[in-house]
Amino acid sequence: MAIDRKMEAAVALHRFGFGPVRDQIVTIADDPRGALIADLERPGAGSVSAGNLPSSTEAARALNEFQAEQQAKRRLEDRAKKEAEAKTAAMAGDEMASMQASAAAAAEQNSQPPQQAQQPQQPQLPGQLVQNEAKLRFDTAVGADIGFVERLVWFWSNHFCISADKITSMAGAYEREAIRPHVLGRFADLLQAVESHPAMLFYLDNVESMGPNSIAGINRDRGLNENLAREILELHTLGVRSGYSQADVTSFAKVITGWTWISPAEPTHGGEFIFYKRFHEPGEQTVLGKRYPDTGMAQGRAVLADLARHPATAQHIAQKLARHFVADEPPPALVAKLERSFRDSDGDLKEVSKTLATADESWTPQRQKLKPPAEWVVGVLRLTGAQSAIPVGRVMGAQAQLGEPLWRPPAPNGYPDTEAAWIDGLGRRLDTAIEFAGRLATGIDPLALLDSGLGPLASADTRDTIARAESRTQALALLMMAPEYLRR
Repeated sequence: MAIDRKMEAAVALHRFGFGPVRDQIVTIADDPRGALIADLERPGAGSVSAGNLPSSTEAARALNEFQAEQQAKRRLEDRAKKEAEAKTAAMAGDEMASMQASAAAAAEQNSQPPQQAQQPQQPQLPGQLVQNEAKLRFDTAVGADIGFVERLVWFWSNHFCISADKITSMAGAYEREAIRPHVLGRFADLLQAVESHPAMLFYLDNVESMGPNSIAGINRDRGLNENLAREILELHTLGVRSGYSQADVTSFAKVITGWTWISPAEPTHGGEFIFYKRFHEPGEQTVLGKRYPDTGMAQGRAVLADLARHPATAQHIAQKLARHFVADEPPPALVAKLERSFRDSDGDLKEVSKTLATADESWTPQRQKLKPPAEWVVGVLRLTGAQSAIPVGRVMGAQAQLGEPLWRPPAPNGYPDTEAAWIDGLGRRLDTAIEFAGRLATGIDPLALLDSGLGPLASADTRDTIARAESRTQALALLMMAPEYLRR
């Protein structure tokens, strides 16, 4: 049976990217799988030009300084308020003075130009840090040629998630610094980079974890925090029900005591990673049946290196990749191929990604995956070329309204990757589609976008529905909500 190359090209761009733009379906139709491989082989794939964006440590220090200034401002305001109250009390017997004070206050209130209250305000520093990073992320995804590598960045960022709700300053910079440089490298290097990044150490509470028998633990009467150790085993490497015990969690938590950061209040190196020996639990530790001598920070690196190469890690990662890209219940043969590729290549993520892109099981014509909100929103921006018409704050707002606020997952296991988590939100997507269409419909031909965005994937019913739409705005919203466009 002859392969429909245009159909395969359209599937490639939706399943492995963020959807087609312009004439991409025709452009890669000769070799869709080759186009995915070429995206992996691009020089600098995964990297971004950060421009003037601060590093995570610079952002942490800036936010700390901002918070200190805000605290000082509030203290001054409280001081002035108390002084004014004391003055008013002293003048309580002077009725005229009281009336004058009231009149002055009313005059000051009425003197404010009404239009000032209506002008949109720029977010303060915490919001600016996240918003600037978000714009870079959106622009990179919208401007991607194929989008496969960028989808991998998003996958790994969610796998090793942190939350801007807890560490606002570093959310975007963490993705740039810990995820992107290693997204096509070795899993062992990615794991080391993530678990030693200050954002992860703070998010999962390792910055204050102390060995019970460490110098700091004894002097401060403090102890272990097991959060990071547990999530590394359960979420980042081995997976649940993979054979580790509570004793392994406790021993591993002792191993990584001393992995912390310099307080962001320190003006030169604040926010940087540091191994603090006085926090470190002394002595040999046993994790998963293997003994690790006390070699300081190297003890933790040794455990992470072994976890990266553990058979359970290969299986866990293979299952998650297959589920993310292909189906909620992925073909067992695909999972087996990815697992074997992971083991045979010593966790080479580019080789694993090539296996994903070339395995026949990845190209099932049934498009079973419902796009999560973030992918759908970016796909709409790509299709319509509308990123300049919709401010980054509104794009972030749309994601939040659809249940997937950027860099704010509900738990350390990240956002869910199955249809059941998102299907109930399709009504809210319709509202977003109508709003976006209203902003963008001028000058856009919905039927032309149908051909470039779906091509052979579009059913006769979808084509007829869009052609019969009562307005350009309605047609564009219907395209965004077409079943073929919602799935990959």
